[in-house]
Amino acid sequence: MALKQYNPTTPAQRGLVLVDKSQLWKGKPVKALTEGKTKTGGRNNKGHVTSRGIAGGHKQRYRFIDFKRRKWDAEGTVERLEYDPNRTAFIALVSYADGEQTYIIAPQRLAVGDKVVAAKKTDVKPGNAMELGQVPVGTIVHNVEMKPMKGGQIARSAGTYVQVVGRDRGMVIVRLNSGEQRYIHGECMATVGAVSNPDNQNTNLGKAGRSRWLGKRPLTRGVAKNPVDHPHGGGEGRTSGGRHPVTPWGKPTKGARTRHNKSTDKMIIRSRHSTKRKG
Repeated sequence: MALKQYNPTTPAQRGLVLVDKSQLWKGKPVKALTEGKTKTGGRNNKGHVTSRGIAGGHKQRYRFIDFKRRKWDAEGTVERLEYDPNRTAFIALVSYADGEQTYIIAPQRLAVGDKVVAAKKTDVKPGNAMELGQVPVGTIVHNVEMKPMKGGQIARSAGTYVQVVGRDRGMVIVRLNSGEQRYIHGECMATVGAVSNPDNQNTNLGKAGRSRWLGKRPLTRGVAKNPVDHPHGGGEGRTSGGRHPVTPWGKPTKGARTRHNKSTDKMIIRSRHSTKRKG
């Protein structure tokens, strides 16, 4: 999909850059594959704000996505590509011979009418899913499981992908977008190709209201507040917030490590922090 720029006929149009969705389905989603979605406004069951910056937003329905891709050896046909308000990637409606329909995350270069299949081992073609242990080294994949049968968790956002770089004793070595290299079990499923809508990162919303449609509220910088409201607040003139930036509750932020005692740390071969990728 290409980017769409607008003539500055209004202040909101000036600088507005959106993804061209003219090739997507213009109707409603399959009702049986959706359910209603309630908004929290960032509040918990007591009405207290527990997540700042959330409120409003356009009404949405949740689309059920097949992240597991365990309908093996059944060829499906891509009926249409659709917009999904719950994610940055586009989704594809797949129809099978037995009449079943499912939504999958649409990879790049997947078109209406294409055939997709999930199997233990199959052709390396965008949209096809297979076990990681059967994927040729060097292949680009997405929607990668971290545990067999759990469903895809890695590389589901627009434009993301994972590259298979090797195998070792029933495990597969993959390289993530962050530069991290890790082991994943060979029986985990992955879908061939990179996720659709890579131009999502190049959009410019153009006005604050468009951000509100997405359910995002503005956040006030800590340095603009009074000392009673934030650790960065107060001071004479403009200040930077100090050498050790913190949250409103005093926890270190802006680059402070928050990952501790994760059970999957042993699967990481090279951390994304160890060496910065070149190019």
